[in-house]
Amino acid sequence: MLNKNIFRKFTTLLTAIAVWSAFSMVAIAAPDVMGEITVNGEIMVNGQSVVSNSTLASGSTITAGPNSSATINMGKIGRIEILSDSSVTLKFTDNSIVAMLNTGKVRVSNTAGISTAVTTRNSTVIADTGQANTFGVDVGCADEDRCTQTYVETTIGLVTLRSGSTDKQVAAGTDTTFGNPSQTGCKPCLRPGTAAPVNTAGFGAGALAALLLAAGGAVASAVVLGGNTQTEVGGGAIVVSPSR
Repeated sequence: MLNKNIFRKFTTLLTAIAVWSAFSMVAIAAPDVMGEITVNGEIMVNGQSVVSNSTLASGSTITAGPNSSATINMGKIGRIEILSDSSVTLKFTDNSIVAMLNTGKVRVSNTAGISTAVTTRNSTVIADTGQANTFGVDVGCADEDRCTQTYVETTIGLVTLRSGSTDKQVAAGTDTTFGNPSQTGCKPCLRPGTAAPVNTAGFGAGALAALLLAAGGAVASAVVLGGNTQTEVGGGAIVVSPSR
C-alpha cells in the first residue's frame, strides 16, 4: 500500500510539472494575452485588492474572500469564475487555459480548440478540445494532509478527471469525485449532485497527448504517465490599473 501511494504521488507530480512546463513553453512564444476581471466583494490578485475592469496578466493568483467572487474574461478563448473562499493561479495564452486550484471552487468555460486543464492536489481535469465546455471543479478546504477530494461537474461538453492511472470521463449533466473528504477536520463543502458520473477505463493516451500538444507538447509524453498533484508556482505577473 505504501509503495502504491508513493508511486501515485510521484506520477501525479510528474503530471503537474509536465502541464505547467508545456504551458510555459507556449507562453514564451505567444503574444501577450490579457484578461479582464469583474469582482464582487473582496478580491485579491497577487496579494493586492482589485476592482472591476482591472486587467489581469497570465500567471496571477486570484483569491476570493468570504461571500465574494470574481470572473476573469479572456476574450475569445473563454472565462473562469472564482467562487467564495477560493484561490487559484491562472495561466493563459491565445490557445490555452491552465488553472491551479489551491482552495475552493471554480467554474470554467472554454471555446472549441482551446486546450484547458485545471490541476488540484490529487488530480487533473482536462477539457475536450474538440468542443466548447463548461465545468466546475471543487476542492473545498484542500488541506494537503486530510482534505484531498476533487469534485467535478460538467454542464456543457466533456471533461476527463485523471488521478494516477485512473481516468473518469464526465459528460454534460454528470459529475464525479476523486478522494475522500470525510477525514476529521475537513469542511463539509463538497456536495456532489444526483446525476451519475460516466466512468471509463481511460481517456486514451493518444487523445490526451494530442490535447497537451496543443498546449506546448514538448513534454506532453510525461503527462501521459500519470495523474496530477498541486505544486507551488510563483507568480511574477502584475495587475495593470483599471481600464477607463
